[in-house]
Amino acid sequence: MSNEQFNDQKEINRWELIVYPSLFAFVILAAYGFYLIYNLARDVHFLAVSVDTNMTVLAGDMQTMAANMGEMTANVRTMAVTMDSIDDTVLTLKPMLANLNNMDQSMRTLNQDIRQISTTAYYMGHNMGRMSNGVNKISNPVRMFMPW
Repeated sequence: MSNEQFNDQKEINRWELIVYPSLFAFVILAAYGFYLIYNLARDVHFLAVSVDTNMTVLAGDMQTMAANMGEMTANVRTMAVTMDSIDDTVLTLKPMLANLNNMDQSMRTLNQDIRQISTTAYYMGHNMGRMSNGVNKISNPVRMFMPW
């Protein structure tokens, strides 16, 4: 073997020391990369299934919520009509309140008048009693002269 062939063989051996471990490392890294990509794909698949399931539930809940919103809208409309009716009733009650205040004042006046009548009737009764006593005093001597 010549010196040149020996040097070529030495260079080949040196390249073999670099290339084969590098190739082995590349194969290991490629296998690990495949494993990572496989796990990532599997996790994305589970995520997609989970999101699909949750979206189905969410769609059902959204339909229920839309129905409830429709009912709530109808209830609010009914409340608005009721509030209009209450407003009309309150407007009707305001003149009635003024009339009730007038009636209250009239009742107070009537009460005072009845008290005055009662007091007057009491004094009339008292005076009638006194007058009866006075008439009795006068009538006793006159009765003595009456035959019946």
